[in-house]
Amino acid sequence: MAAWRAGRARAVTGFVSPPEPRTIGHVGRGRQLLAGNFRFGGQLVTAPGTAFWEIAAPDLAFQQAMQGFGWLDDLAAVGDSMARIRAQGWVWDWIAAYGRGKGPGWLPELTGRRLTRLINHSAFLLQGQDPVAVEAFLGTLSAQTAFLQSRWAKAPAGLPRIEALTGLLQAGLSLSGLPEPADMQKAAQTLGQQAAEVIDAQGGLASRNPEELLEIFALLTWAAQALTDAEQAVDAAHLAALQRIAPTLRALRHADGGLARFHGGDRGAEGWLDAALAASGVKPAPVGKLVMGYARLQGGRTTVIADAATPPGGAHRNVAHASTLGFELTSARRPLIISTGSGAAFGGDWHKVGRATASHSALVLDGMSSSRFGAGEVLSHRAQVTLARPLHYAQGNGIHMAQDGWARSHGLMHSRELVLSSDGRSLSGQDELTALTPADRKRLDAALIRHDAKGIPFALHFHLHPDVAAVIEPADGSVVMQLRSGEIWLLRCDSGQVARLAPSALLEPGQNAPQPCLQIVLEGFVRGTETRIVWTLAKSQDTPQAIRDTESD
Repeated sequence: MAAWRAGRARAVTGFVSPPEPRTIGHVGRGRQLLAGNFRFGGQLVTAPGTAFWEIAAPDLAFQQAMQGFGWLDDLAAVGDSMARIRAQGWVWDWIAAYGRGKGPGWLPELTGRRLTRLINHSAFLLQGQDPVAVEAFLGTLSAQTAFLQSRWAKAPAGLPRIEALTGLLQAGLSLSGLPEPADMQKAAQTLGQQAAEVIDAQGGLASRNPEELLEIFALLTWAAQALTDAEQAVDAAHLAALQRIAPTLRALRHADGGLARFHGGDRGAEGWLDAALAASGVKPAPVGKLVMGYARLQGGRTTVIADAATPPGGAHRNVAHASTLGFELTSARRPLIISTGSGAAFGGDWHKVGRATASHSALVLDGMSSSRFGAGEVLSHRAQVTLARPLHYAQGNGIHMAQDGWARSHGLMHSRELVLSSDGRSLSGQDELTALTPADRKRLDAALIRHDAKGIPFALHFHLHPDVAAVIEPADGSVVMQLRSGEIWLLRCDSGQVARLAPSALLEPGQNAPQPCLQIVLEGFVRGTETRIVWTLAKSQDTPQAIRDTESD
């Protein structure tokens, strides 16, 4: 009913000033759209020549991605006449079919997302349009603003409600002649309150999803810019949230500018992080302690980010990853050791795969993830991190971590120590599986009885980025890795475990399919109360300290 009433609102007269595009799309995804390949919500539909709104959505996530208009960013990124004609056709077809309050897109969070894109790309969309089309466009902006005024509070708390409020603020501040002008100060205050509730004192989220934190940060930054441009005050809680988030995002950013891939998050939309950090005006130094449960090590041009906290619980257990003590390593602008990614962009099966411990650069015992998945793929047993202690040595800095993921099943605690040299040329690692108490040793004995004489199998996984070429050196069993920059890295195991190369995949959103890559697997067996795996990941001596990386992506 609210959507129906909003669809009959009088059209606005125009814009207070020409809107500045704030959202950034991806050229590759835009070209795929023009070719008739539609990947939304983890599903791919190939339908060249089919009218956009006649595509049969395979599921709700696909449908909501269509209705949210995020694809408009990608067509605008392409920016040529064909992309503009296609974008105009899809937008005005939506206005004709759904603009008067019909269809599945009238949810507050989807409306806020859609309204933000329509305003951001209004110059791109209105180019060459006649007065009738312009009037229809302004009419839908008015209708969606009226809908948000009455329904923003129905959006779920967190990111969805922030999307709804940001859309309302941008519309209310940039449109002239609104039939019922919104109370922008009340909306701004409410946005500040929502930010204060969602962002904790350390600038993190309960979901521990770095990409979700980036999305919230970008929305809050856009809203603050819109208020400042309109010479209106930004709520103090809003500004305080930006101040808390900025150093956290910097700490979760690798040397190549991408975010760490953990707990449902990917590296982030290209350009969003740098643009949001620059626009926010917040420039504190990165913090030195754990940030949102992650440890960040930096030496020279190398960054290491490790998951050093218990997986999120509560409402986030159905998307949280069993990634405890996993890590990623990036050298300059070249990722080397990665997590495979959330997999949500490729459907439910890949999403399930991406959450397992074996899809992270972490240790797997007896084929089991460190946290268990129960009914509905919810984390029913979460590995508890019992120790996360920073290490400071003359040659570099590190982190010592421990977790109890296999304590109940096998009587074993897992600890991992990572030390990155000050020049970034070497990462030393040590993993231990230990039965600490008499009760633990009793469980371990029972687990050993269930296996043959070899013992309980374990595997350390090191997933390599698709651009990394790797071979095993026959002479000593070390793994030689070459980055596209020309850097050579070596992985050596000093405790007798055997390395092998196995297939893996990078589940990168924006690609039409998972990208094949390799992983290094160090395998061995637990036969007693203490098992130690010592390994080193280092640049070869022939690799210079500062290599000139001219290879294009």
